[in-house]
Amino acid sequence: MTDKQHQDLAEISKYIEVLLHASEAPLTANALQKYLSLSTKELAQALALLQQRLATGVLSLHETASGYRLQIADDYSALIQRIFPQRQERLSQALLETLSVIAYKQPVTRSDIEHVRGVTLSSNILRQLFDKGWIEEKGYKETLGRPALLHTTAQFLDAFGLTSLDELPPLPDMDSLKAMT
Repeated sequence: MTDKQHQDLAEISKYIEVLLHASEAPLTANALQKYLSLSTKELAQALALLQQRLATGVLSLHETASGYRLQIADDYSALIQRIFPQRQERLSQALLETLSVIAYKQPVTRSDIEHVRGVTLSSNILRQLFDKGWIEEKGYKETLGRPALLHTTAQFLDAFGLTSLDELPPLPDMDSLKAMT
């Protein structure tokens, strides 16, 4: 790569940073290529330069299911939580359990969730997950009553910093957990 090409890519990486700062939502690779008239290779190189430049600062480049976004580096999360405690959202154990069942076992019905959790599912919990945009109904199970099938959304992946469900941590081995108790 020539010095001129490197300078051009450095400038493009700054344009990407500006667009990510100005955007209210993550920007996809396709959108960045379109806005800046870039090839796939040029975009990859500019993103790598941006990542490298941000590595010494307080922001990091993060790819989610919906695209690229800038976020505050993990090293500063304790400071943010101390200064802005109202930003910290507490999710109930029941909500997290329900979301976990949906994420790992999807598509699932309400009945499937109740069976796994062993308790009746509160409509309030499902409403919270729908309101956050973390789950959606997609299709119906071909059984009596045709219950709705629940799936996670791209917003769920974004909220948890994932690009796909494949990045979910593996489920623990239940036999080894039982042996520990």
